[in-house]
Amino acid sequence: MKLKLAYGRKGLSVDLPDEMPTTVVEPKPVAGLPDEGAAIRDALRSPTRAAPLRQMVRPGDRVAIVFSDLTRPMPNDRVLPPLLEELALAGVPEGSVTLINGLGTHRPQTEPELARMLGPAIVDRYRIVQHDAWDEGNLVEAGRNRSGRRVRVNRAYMEASFRILTGFIEPHLFAGFSGGPKAVLPGIADIEAILDNHGPQMISDPRATWAVLEGNPIWEEILSVALGTEPDFMLNVTLNQGREITGVFAGDLVEAHRAGATFVGQSALQPVPEAYDVVLTSNSGYPLDLNLYQGVKGMSAAARIVKPGGDVILVSECWDGIPDHGEYKRLLWEAGSPQELLERVMVPGFRCHDQWEAQLQAQIQLKARVHVYADGLSEDELRRAMVIPCASVEETLALIRREKPGATMAVLPDGPQTVPYVREPGSGGR
Repeated sequence: MKLKLAYGRKGLSVDLPDEMPTTVVEPKPVAGLPDEGAAIRDALRSPTRAAPLRQMVRPGDRVAIVFSDLTRPMPNDRVLPPLLEELALAGVPEGSVTLINGLGTHRPQTEPELARMLGPAIVDRYRIVQHDAWDEGNLVEAGRNRSGRRVRVNRAYMEASFRILTGFIEPHLFAGFSGGPKAVLPGIADIEAILDNHGPQMISDPRATWAVLEGNPIWEEILSVALGTEPDFMLNVTLNQGREITGVFAGDLVEAHRAGATFVGQSALQPVPEAYDVVLTSNSGYPLDLNLYQGVKGMSAAARIVKPGGDVILVSECWDGIPDHGEYKRLLWEAGSPQELLERVMVPGFRCHDQWEAQLQAQIQLKARVHVYADGLSEDELRRAMVIPCASVEETLALIRREKPGATMAVLPDGPQTVPYVREPGSGGR
């Protein structure tokens, strides 16, 4: 069976053994909107549980718009222009609008990256702030989290008189779904608030998982913190495998996001009859597969349907490396095994940037072996990251088949855009 996996910008073609029982698991196909710009304008003018944007904003407002960073496939260059046009029609001058890159703890974007993400015209005409979770001078207290500790967020956002959150709704490995309030936490929050929200006990909660919002402690804190900053308007989109916009959800943060998450869940949540010996997954291609840190999402999606002691094969380009920025690489380098890594991060009082991704990787590796095919990483880098280097998918599958004759396999060509789950016997659905 020949199959193309989402990988980098061009994809990766693989030749799977015909003798190996294989199930391909993908999202239900959803057509792109015939006129994306018109759909965005319609949503801004007829939002969910909110007045039209033009009736809400005033010419004298200082407007802050939070947008998604490079690690998300959010089509900012297609979504922001209709939003900015609507603000202009409301009488808001360009000089009164600030665009804030919701980086969370990720690295800032370069000027060329910003131009590709937003479009050169927007970069030239609007003020852009790149959030820094460690910059004390540009953080303002904005409430308390579930533990009663203070939360600080970006000063430019809090000083604006009108606040707009934009984003892309997709399944998320521990927050349930992305988009909505995640633009605030972790998007523009301080490092301590992010460490609290992504702490070991929160990550370990079984409800902190894919496509679960109700009862998910991470999601509930994210939403509570975001609401505490009093955002005025939300604009989120959903995408299909071709990166076409399939839905636009605007208006009230809670209601509009809930509608978008329900819409995504209908296509992304895919049942399988049983767990598999091998699960081959991508990391959804560019831009999500830029580094191994993000690749944990693909591992996590695959781990949902792999048998204990089975094998996960991840293909992720990793042009940005492990990466070198942040603490994820150091945490992996210093651990002797996934068990040692997990024990370290679970020590009471342990707090470290990127601990959450290392913890999730360790939990996955205690269930299954993880093989990684990545053009951007050497065999030594992969071994030091505690994963098994994969020179080619075909070679790795041949080795597994010799070790496990009769092994079954599932393939997630679009990686974590699909949320597979093993259907319980006798259940009609999820």
